[in-house]
Amino acid sequence: MPLILQGARQVGKSWLLQEFGKQYYDNVVHINLETNKSAHDLFDGDLTPSRIITYLESLTSQTIFPEKTLLILDEIQACPRALTSLKSFTEEAPQYHIAAAGSLLGVAIHREDFSYPVGKVIEMRLYPLDFEEWLMALGQASLLEQIQIHFWTNEKMPTPLHEVALEWWRKYLVVGGMPAAVNEFIQSGSLPLVAEVQNRILNEYISDMAKYAQGSTAIKVRACYQSIPAQLAKENKKFQYKVVQNGGSSTIFGESIEWLTNAGVVLKCRLVEQGRIPLPAYMSLSDFKLYLSDVGLLTMLSNMPQSLILSPTIMDNSFMGAITENYVAQELAAHGHPLFYWKNSNTAELDFVLQKGEHIIPIEVKKGLHVQAKSLNQYRITYHPELSIRLSQKNFGQEQDIKSVPLYALCCV
Repeated sequence: MPLILQGARQVGKSWLLQEFGKQYYDNVVHINLETNKSAHDLFDGDLTPSRIITYLESLTSQTIFPEKTLLILDEIQACPRALTSLKSFTEEAPQYHIAAAGSLLGVAIHREDFSYPVGKVIEMRLYPLDFEEWLMALGQASLLEQIQIHFWTNEKMPTPLHEVALEWWRKYLVVGGMPAAVNEFIQSGSLPLVAEVQNRILNEYISDMAKYAQGSTAIKVRACYQSIPAQLAKENKKFQYKVVQNGGSSTIFGESIEWLTNAGVVLKCRLVEQGRIPLPAYMSLSDFKLYLSDVGLLTMLSNMPQSLILSPTIMDNSFMGAITENYVAQELAAHGHPLFYWKNSNTAELDFVLQKGEHIIPIEVKKGLHVQAKSLNQYRITYHPELSIRLSQKNFGQEQDIKSVPLYALCCV
């Protein structure tokens, strides 16, 4: 079946598919349906695979060989008929290998003119680089190996190694995982130049909101997106419409929140009122938090000084808690975990709860070395989990059934 690779703009979908094609196919035929408007006409009318292949070969002056050519239909959300044609290829011509990529496909498929080939495609989602991939990209594979070993043995990292890992983690909070930003950091080592790349990406996101959101929705989408730093700066990080606009409500901004979520530029973390299996059964439909899909972009959007994040002594800054939580949300999402947080009827609120098999794992997030965890203790008293995780800048350790995990080792959870 054809592959559809979804993800926010600039996460590296096109590059990854072309690199995959170079390694495993004799040739690659790449068509960007957002910039190549003439290709749209090829999908009008009859969607017989042989007809489409013939026309694409003529358009690109390349031969598309069955099983030996990777045909990439990039930004497929720009051409609804191209998306519909994937069903025909699955049913009538599976010998042609097709990969499609879509930056705003999640937004597009909610429009009435889209016919999604349900059950006829393989779907995957690409996220920004997580911290594990960041270390590999920066040539720190040996450090990553040590982190993994100490996570599974639960032995403390040697202090110098622990401090080095924290230093890399702080840099990740600034650079984030957007491939262009990571590549700039690898090539130049200049954080100001990284900030320029991040600013360009944010401007592209804002441009997409104006271009693809309908009518007045574009203004609301932009307002919701730009309010996220203020939302996360609150002690109660639940998304509040009144922070976007006085008198704001779900009626006014609900569609905008869904646009941002479907575009993949924000991550929605939903409230669960009970720590029981299955978590979605206890999910609130109205209460949620929003995080940016990339922690580096949050740093940029919030105008948080890079020097403060890089300083190991600045953890008394309250917004560092928001940045740290965003990092955790991004890591969990990249590893395929739906995002949930727990709150009881009183004041206890747990940052994340994770369902793994038959177990619910509560996760408390601390930005620094202070690890007093009243909400985690309240959760443990209520639900008696076999394992609880406390993320902080402290070294590995174990206290009763609470596993202390350094923030840089979250990828191992």
